[in-house]
This record gives sequence, structure tokens and C-alpha cells, in this order.
Amino acid sequence: MKRFHVHVNVTDLNQSIRFYSQLFGAEPSVLETDYAKWMLDDPRVNFAISQRERGAGVDHLGLQAEDSAELEQIGARLKAANAVRLAQVGTTCCYAESDKYWSEDPQGLRWESFYTHGAATSYFAPTAAAACCGPQQESAKAACCGPAAAPNARCG
Repeated sequence: MKRFHVHVNVTDLNQSIRFYSQLFGAEPSVLETDYAKWMLDDPRVNFAISQRERGAGVDHLGLQAEDSAELEQIGARLKAANAVRLAQVGTTCCYAESDKYWSEDPQGLRWESFYTHGAATSYFAPTAAAACCGPQQESAKAACCGPAAAPNARCG
């Protein structure tokens, strides 16, 4: 069963952790100096926040697959829609090791479809420090997770 994923950029991580912990009635399952994540069953969501050099607001939405076969089913549907912007295998992002398909909806909203197969000790791979989760953006602004966002997206 898939889990819905929401990643929000915040300006004050500690204040946001207090707010979302109260809202969800639970403490984060992952807590780092720049990142927090709640893996909730009611509602079934992977809700993450991070404090990075990006505008505040929704960074991306996604679907978290239970296993690699489920991820490949999602990937096949995205490929059929010609929506895959980036496919990643064994990438480090958000303190996790994952395989991913990054796509965009017709409005440019970024979607991350992924299967996590392990924890990581850093937000991103040390060699990809500027890139976060995905390739570095062409602009001088900070990189986002996944492919470069559409011009009107909240990134960088």
C-alpha cells in the first residue's frame, strides 16, 4: 500500500516541529538539525519538513512505494504519460537511501515517487552537497530535490 508524501520548506524548523507535533499528536520519527519527518498511519502520510535555502511552502508531493516492484509500477505509469523528468537509483536524500522517479504535473508541481531501502547519516550524499536530491540546478540559486522546478515553483 502506497503512502502519500508531502515535503514542506519551513523558515523556523523548531517552531514548525512544535506545530506539526501538536497537529499530528505525535513527535517526528526522524529528527535532524535541518529536517524532521512524521510517518503517520492516520492519515497514511510521510510528512517531511526541512529548513534549507529555499522559499517556504510546499516543495513537492509524492508517493512512497512499499517495495521496488510497486515503485516500478508507478514508474511505468509515469513513463507512459511521458512525465519522468529524472530516474534515480540508490540516491541519498532526506537522510534515506532510495530509488526514485521525479515527475511534474502539467502545472509544474514536482512529484517524487520513491522506495526507501535504508537510512542515511546525511541529508544528501557528501559528493552531491549542492544538489540535495537530484541534479544541481542550472541557476546560481540553491538546488531542489529532483529536477529543476518550473519557473513559478517555490524553489531556490
